Amino acid sequence: MEIKKNPKSNLENYSKIFMQIGLVLALFITFVAIEKKTYDKTIGDLGVVNMNALMEEDIPITERVIPETPKAPPPPAPEKIEIVEDEKEVEETIIESTETDETVAVVVEEIVEIAEVEEVVEDVSFMIIEDVPVFPGCSGNKQELKDCFSRMVQKHFTRKFDAELPNELGLSSGKKKVFIGFKIDRNGNIVDVNARAPHPKIKDEVIKVMKLLPKMKPGKQRGKPVGVKYSIPFTLLVE
Repeated sequence: MEIKKNPKSNLENYSKIFMQIGLVLALFITFVAIEKKTYDKTIGDLGVVNMNALMEEDIPITERVIPETPKAPPPPAPEKIEIVEDEKEVEETIIESTETDETVAVVVEEIVEIAEVEEVVEDVSFMIIEDVPVFPGCSGNKQELKDCFSRMVQKHFTRKFDAELPNELGLSSGKKKVFIGFKIDRNGNIVDVNARAPHPKIKDEVIKVMKLLPKMKPGKQRGKPVGVKYSIPFTLLVE
């Protein structure tokens, strides 16, 4: 015979009630914990420190040694004074007068003037010179004179250089660079011509052509004529 359980004694029927009671208790405990007041702890008096209770340190007594000052040397003994009788002659020192006699001519030695040493100004680059050298026929401001100078040098090179020389030397076809440098001295003459070329004969031809440049008006630095260095590249087309 099967035993039947009373439905009222089944706890599963009260599970929702138990859950609600648990939630209420949990909320109540949380509320109480939040509302609980706390106070800062106070520390009692630590007492009064007695400074007299500190140990006294024995300070050794030291004796100050005063250095002895050296005694000043005794004053020198005065010179012995001789007493001379009135009848005895005494040689007196004669002091010559520095005044000149107007009747006596004074000879003044010739003063040699020291020549001023001329300030030596070194050569200056064409790019930074104050007053640029002037190619004959050029005029204008500083920049215009620079542009005209470069243009006239290129024109001179194109007219005087033997254009058939690179082809006669059997060089490979293409563009060949030639670098030229020279100096316009203080008198406006072209000096110190040098070149770098792909062949020695081309180099000699370039130097010969650049030495044919006309005389320039020299450049100036701080108002004085100076040597001006100039360099320019050229391109040769070899067919």
